[in-house]
Amino acid sequence: MTLEEELPQPQTEGHEPDEPDEPEPEERPRRGRRRPLWFTIPMSVVLGLLAIAVLTPLTVGTRIWHQARQDERPRSDAIIVLGAAQYNGVPSPTLKWRLQHALDLYRDGVAPAIVTVGGKAPGDNYTEAGSGRTWLIEKGGVPAAKVFAVPVGRDTLESMRAVGREFDRHGWSSAVIVTDPWHGLRSKKMAEDSGIEAAASPTRSGPSVQTRETQFDYIVRETGAYLSYVLLGKSVQPPSETVKRIHIDPSGTPQPSSPAPSSGPPPSR
Repeated sequence: MTLEEELPQPQTEGHEPDEPDEPEPEERPRRGRRRPLWFTIPMSVVLGLLAIAVLTPLTVGTRIWHQARQDERPRSDAIIVLGAAQYNGVPSPTLKWRLQHALDLYRDGVAPAIVTVGGKAPGDNYTEAGSGRTWLIEKGGVPAAKVFAVPVGRDTLESMRAVGREFDRHGWSSAVIVTDPWHGLRSKKMAEDSGIEAAASPTRSGPSVQTRETQFDYIVRETGAYLSYVLLGKSVQPPSETVKRIHIDPSGTPQPSSPAPSSGPPPSR
């Protein structure tokens, strides 16, 4: 073999070496047909409404649960005790727990005055507000000049509007509300709408905090009550406990009538 045969031969100008064939691009799959607007728009609206219907109650329920765990005690003009049943002038256990809690707040210097709230059921001789005021004065030792009764209302909204007028009369602007834990968010909202800068310090005794099942039931009921007020401006019907009639036996001892069967505990007022 000669030297020339061993050396690579120069390529002539203008001639390019053969290159391997490039693979042909794969055909892209065709996209499916786009849904028509007459289907997409209504479906989006329906899904949005379903999301609102699910998320709104969950959000409100979470806020109720969170508020129930708070014990707010800012220095205020007055303590508001929301009403519950009374038996011929004697506070029911639920009302007594609220009054005792308000008394503790008063003694701790949270506010210099206490406002008791609540009207009376048909046939009653005493109001919830009057019974509460008497208990605070006679049993709690609070000076009469420091306890104010607002004997108006068979539900929270009616009572809170009356309390707002009482605050205006005294020139007050702030309050700590005493009620059941799950009732705190709704009562604060109603108080604020009545011109009161409100906080909530709930009681920790009573049927609303006995079991987890009971607590869940109250949260569900209060969620509906809160949405009823915010969306419709209405308050729920008062619970059966606060409207039961009182029958007096010959000995003069008040006897509460037997409550009607119920599928669960009543909502807070």
